[in-house]
Amino acid sequence: MVLGRTYSVALVGLNGYMVEVEADIGQTLPAFVILGLPDASLNEAKERIRSAAKNSGIPLSRRKITANLIPASLPKRGSGFDLAVTMAVLRAANDTRPSGRTVFIAELGLDGRLRPVRGILPAVMAAVQAGYPDIVVAQANYAEAALVPGANVSGYRTLARVAVDFGADPQNLALDFEPEDDDQEGDCPSAPGAVPDMADVSGQGDARRALEVAAAGAHHLLLTGPPGAGKTMLAERLPGLLPDLGDRESMEVTAIHSLCGLPSSMMQLLRRPPFENPHHSATSAAIIGGGSGLPRPGAASRAHRGVLFLDEAPEYERRVLDALRQPLESGELVIHRSAGTAAYPARFQLVLAANPCPCGKASGKGLECTCTAMMRRRYFARLSGPLLDRVDIQLQVDRVSLAEFGQSAAEEGTAAVAGRVKEARARQRGRLEAFGFETNSQVPGRILRGDLRLAPGTTRILDHSLERGVLTARGYDRVLRLAWTLADLGHRDAPDPDDIGQALGLRQAVAAAA
Repeated sequence: MVLGRTYSVALVGLNGYMVEVEADIGQTLPAFVILGLPDASLNEAKERIRSAAKNSGIPLSRRKITANLIPASLPKRGSGFDLAVTMAVLRAANDTRPSGRTVFIAELGLDGRLRPVRGILPAVMAAVQAGYPDIVVAQANYAEAALVPGANVSGYRTLARVAVDFGADPQNLALDFEPEDDDQEGDCPSAPGAVPDMADVSGQGDARRALEVAAAGAHHLLLTGPPGAGKTMLAERLPGLLPDLGDRESMEVTAIHSLCGLPSSMMQLLRRPPFENPHHSATSAAIIGGGSGLPRPGAASRAHRGVLFLDEAPEYERRVLDALRQPLESGELVIHRSAGTAAYPARFQLVLAANPCPCGKASGKGLECTCTAMMRRRYFARLSGPLLDRVDIQLQVDRVSLAEFGQSAAEEGTAAVAGRVKEARARQRGRLEAFGFETNSQVPGRILRGDLRLAPGTTRILDHSLERGVLTARGYDRVLRLAWTLADLGHRDAPDPDDIGQALGLRQAVAAAA
């Protein structure tokens, strides 16, 4: 008997930590002990491993088996350690040869098949970064694991095939057992449909322009207006205006969705910005992240590098909305629980849609509105001032007139608008690359008022608004960011007074309409 040793990966949030798995076979009565802070699903691996090994033709020793997962102080969760523990035990019994620095990540079925696990992409990324490029995963996880540059991935369907490739005697192994393809198991979303086109939106010239500005500079957006004005239609078309994700961004987004259970049968990285539209009854854990044990990502993290759309925003719980203030500033969500702390990226574009009052009829002359003035104030006050101060564009969306709705001329489509957005993003990257930023919405005030400072005459109207208390200091910086985006769309090297005025109007449109 020898000491068996293999390697696996423990995930805490998106961060992966290498875990060394030791196995020892003692001389006492039969038992199977797993050490190293295992959770319930990992403790249950003892029965899965025994049955899988027996049905694969390579039964485990009947003596006491002790498996130790190092570091012992790091909590281990999930069924992804099944294969690593099994291979360590088989090595301890001299049934296989040493596996070296190979990393094993897979769940075992009772019949010996290897089943896929969540979070395979961030786990493989962590292993490669730690200097462990040789990875063994379930065949259903192979396509996803192979996305990681530098990884030497091997996919297997059964434990018997893994064992024979690592030196087990093939005479008694169940090598003729080949399970059916499992790639379709799990909650696999249907194939994405056609991207909604801006040409479907009739009229709404101001709203269409605001949407283009928001896409060009990655600005947050608030749309206020009566039901049926087109707020949801506009929000759903924002992702189509955004440019494709780069390699680094695609890896980040795909890793998050892998952790959330994206099908491992995908063959490529996610290149399009995600779109999340949670219902207003969603809890804080569903939107921000959390849950029992180590916190898991919510809709805000799944919308990373994309759009988080909150329809009927005043209907959400106030504490849920206010919890978004941190990621709006930092682009990251740090969630603390008793079992540990997890950090998830959450650099998304927030789009809020709201009715002007509970009955939704307070727009225009508001003659049909049955709400009192106090009811209107209380309804919209559910969106706190600090949250709204972080939203760059605040636009009033009115109902489409009959003339606009029935016009025969075709509206401009998504492709044309997306082309202008792409050009504006390229101008931003060229200007901001030296500062380490990509879009105007990320530029801090010290740079806006420093290296990118505008002439005093250009910002006169903005300075006056700050003096009168119409704008906060944060609002002042956000108007400057909007002005730079307007200049980029207009192919100008710097904002002019008209850009400042338009930016101020986009930010104060809701207040002016109220």
